[in-house]
Amino acid sequence: MKISLIISTYNQPEWLRKVLIGYSVQDYKDFEIIIADDGSTIETELVINEFSKDIFSKPLHHIWHKHNGFNKNVILNKAIASALSDYLIFTDGDCIPRYDFISTHVKEAETGFFLSAGAVRLPLELSQKINENDIVTGRIFNTQWLLKNGFSNRPIKNLKLTATGKWASILNTITPARATWNGLNTSGWKNDILSVNGYDERMKYGGEDRELGERLKNKGIRSKQLRYSAVCLHLDHKRDYVNSEALEKNLQIRRETKIKKVMWTNYGINSTRDVINILNKVS
Repeated sequence: MKISLIISTYNQPEWLRKVLIGYSVQDYKDFEIIIADDGSTIETELVINEFSKDIFSKPLHHIWHKHNGFNKNVILNKAIASALSDYLIFTDGDCIPRYDFISTHVKEAETGFFLSAGAVRLPLELSQKINENDIVTGRIFNTQWLLKNGFSNRPIKNLKLTATGKWASILNTITPARATWNGLNTSGWKNDILSVNGYDERMKYGGEDRELGERLKNKGIRSKQLRYSAVCLHLDHKRDYVNSEALEKNLQIRRETKIKKVMWTNYGINSTRDVINILNKVS
């Protein structure tokens, strides 16, 4: 099974560097990395070039377009179209993966399903403090280390860091959290994603990723919860792109998707590219 990891980013080169360090020490090595860049400046390209040359055995693919507001779904569709693999893992450029992040998604991948997980959110000061050695050694996933460095003690939520093996599987089963398609930690089969025409490019920030999962479910693709198994740490940052008008528009689109059982968006991959050619690449 070929694996493509798609990392979305926009003008967070310091955070992206920490994330790429996390992927350089994965216990599963055979995957391509695609950076879906929503118009970052040259600093992001320099980070990508550094890792392409010196760290990974395969070159990193930098998919970029000119910035024109929040257009994450547009650049993600371009990344999906460029992916050469059967199976796609999606995350954000502010989420550092645990060493077994890729292998967990690969192990749990199943025909007829997409996988859903989440992230442990860190405060800004701790996000800034984390260095390369902290990531390489894996100590950032140790709750005692995190607590000593400004992390809040939340015993229930922190189970995402401490649960392993069968205990993690049990928690995945009994958690009340819904298994949704979320851009920071999710995965699915490329052909399933193409069958619903990818992300809806009308949508800006706020549930724009979940809507894709809702169409997949309408199509008959089920979701599997990996909340306590596929673990990553979310680095804090400002979100200047949040606005109420976009949030309301996204809610309207999602309501229509749910009520009308929509399975295909006319504003997805096929709106700007030939989906037949894309399908031929995967077959």
